[in-house]
Amino acid sequence: MKKLSMCARGEKLKVIKLNANKELKQRLISFGIMKGTMVEVLEHAPAKSTIEIKVGKMRVALRAQEADMIEVETV
Repeated sequence: MKKLSMCARGEKLKVIKLNANKELKQRLISFGIMKGTMVEVLEHAPAKSTIEIKVGKMRVALRAQEADMIEVETV
C-alpha cells in the first residue's frame, strides 16, 4: 500500500485504510474520507507540508502528517 502523501498530482485513488486515532478518523469521515472512497490529488504545497485532494465535489486540504495516515491504491 502507498500513503496519500506520496501520491502525485492528478492521481485518482481509492482509500484502503485510515491509520488515524479516533479523533482524526472521525474528522476525516466527516469530510467523506473513509474506506472505499475515491479521491483525486489536486495539489501539493511547495514544501509538501499540505496536500489538497478532491473528495466527491468537495476540496479538502490535509497536513502531510494526516495524509501519511491514509493508505490508498491507484485506480
